[in-house]
Amino acid sequence: MTADYPVINCDILIIGGGSAGAMAAIRAKEMDSSQRVVVFEKGDIKYSGCIARGMDALNIVAIPGLTTPELYVESNRIACNGIMDEPVNYRMAERSFQLLKKLESWDVCFPTDEKGNYEVLQVHPKGRFCVTMKEPELKAILANRVKELGVEVLDRTMAMELLKNGNRVCGAIGMNVRTGEILVCTAKSVILSAGGTARFGLPNNGYLYGVYDFPGNTGDGYCLAYNAGAELSGFEYTLIYYIIKDINAPLLYITLTRGASLLNAFDEHREKDHPSISSMLQEHNEGRGPMRILMRHLPEQKIKEIEDILFTTERPVQERFFKGRGVDFRSGEIELWPTECFLCGGHGLTGIRINERAETNIPGLYAAGDTALVARGHLSGAFVYGEIAAESATEFSSKTEPVELDSGQVEEFIKARDARFERGSNPISIEEFEYKVRRIINDYIRPPKAEYKLNRALWWMDRFRKELVQLVYVKDVHDLFKVYEVENIIQCATMSALASRERKESRWGPWHHRTDYPQRDDEQWLKHIVLTSGEAPEDIRISYRDIVRL
Repeated sequence: MTADYPVINCDILIIGGGSAGAMAAIRAKEMDSSQRVVVFEKGDIKYSGCIARGMDALNIVAIPGLTTPELYVESNRIACNGIMDEPVNYRMAERSFQLLKKLESWDVCFPTDEKGNYEVLQVHPKGRFCVTMKEPELKAILANRVKELGVEVLDRTMAMELLKNGNRVCGAIGMNVRTGEILVCTAKSVILSAGGTARFGLPNNGYLYGVYDFPGNTGDGYCLAYNAGAELSGFEYTLIYYIIKDINAPLLYITLTRGASLLNAFDEHREKDHPSISSMLQEHNEGRGPMRILMRHLPEQKIKEIEDILFTTERPVQERFFKGRGVDFRSGEIELWPTECFLCGGHGLTGIRINERAETNIPGLYAAGDTALVARGHLSGAFVYGEIAAESATEFSSKTEPVELDSGQVEEFIKARDARFERGSNPISIEEFEYKVRRIINDYIRPPKAEYKLNRALWWMDRFRKELVQLVYVKDVHDLFKVYEVENIIQCATMSALASRERKESRWGPWHHRTDYPQRDDEQWLKHIVLTSGEAPEDIRISYRDIVRL
């Protein structure tokens, strides 16, 4: 492999072109159309990230006259069991209605009644914040706008390392996932928006990529930030959802809020409009599952409305899935099942610690979307903090001089990359190895948790780190970038096991249930567990931070 590589220089580098990354790119160009903005996107920006196609709702909008940012903070504090930095979430809610109006100006569809009122659903503990959306082309709208504004999008480019000058981040090394070619981008500021760790636990059907969120999200953003010295938190919040069996697609908001019935295995109805994931998981685990969605009692018009949303927005593949199973909503039922466990900022509490300006503790480094810790911020958090990150990065870049490239860091990376091709005679494929890594995550990190299990997880991750070098072959570029992805999964699993072991209590229902510490303990544990890097990736330092209140 040659050591030659192109170098591009820009003002802002955005790593990840999903919801947050696309919005950050757009906002950066709005702030200053003359600045050079570059996006590293691991897939194709038109269909990348967790909303690869469309969306049915903007989860958090504080509509003036209907609700307030203050009520949202109060509601989300309940949902987060108190582990939430309130200024960050307040800022998101404060800008949420402005964001909705901006999306409308781009012809994103938010249905209204004859009086012009939005359809707003009750899905939070307090207040109505979830505004329905009917936009099957949302990601294409964002991607097209990114390109029209002159943003340079480098598709199929995985960020491998952040470049640093002293304590400041000043760019990144990228690798084309199809050719293995190296690309270096120096930047005055960097925004991380590369998603969470969706490919973490192993789905019940055994399919490596059949996960709830975008399967290309392997914790790359978390690991880039961690290796650069940023603070991370919330890795003990191991999410499990309860949605369509074998396809892991969402539908609860769409069906239950439109009159569908939820029954358990004994045909007992659940009367709540939108039962919590926690309560459904509990019922399933106690032997009264699986839960099922029935719509046969609904009028034809309502069933068609549900089909139209399910089959055209977030996961259009559902239409083919249900036809293959012989399921007609007019006569059949939709079986639900627990998903694999995963780590996510948007749906959970895992991510890079930021303030209300999207700043990390590292100068020049910003974060947004599922990579950032905006507790349970969902799509609203991704969009708003994508914008905020762009605004802060633009301001930082305007006052910052370019940094000369440290070619030594790049040459060191290339040398390590090339050494991986010397493992062609190893006996095990990366796919077989990944299967085992994620099966072990199911065994020892997936809740319920206990110290013994978490210690076993740490033992296994240390072993996997060594075996990835000693046993897994790298014969081509496909093997190579999959090895990098699995390295990130192992690192995220190590951080999750450590944080879970440290939090000696149970919190957040099933997502951090410790059988050896079954009670919630606010006196000792109403605080963040923060992870930072030591001398080596596996040398993870643990500290605490107080909850920031308004």
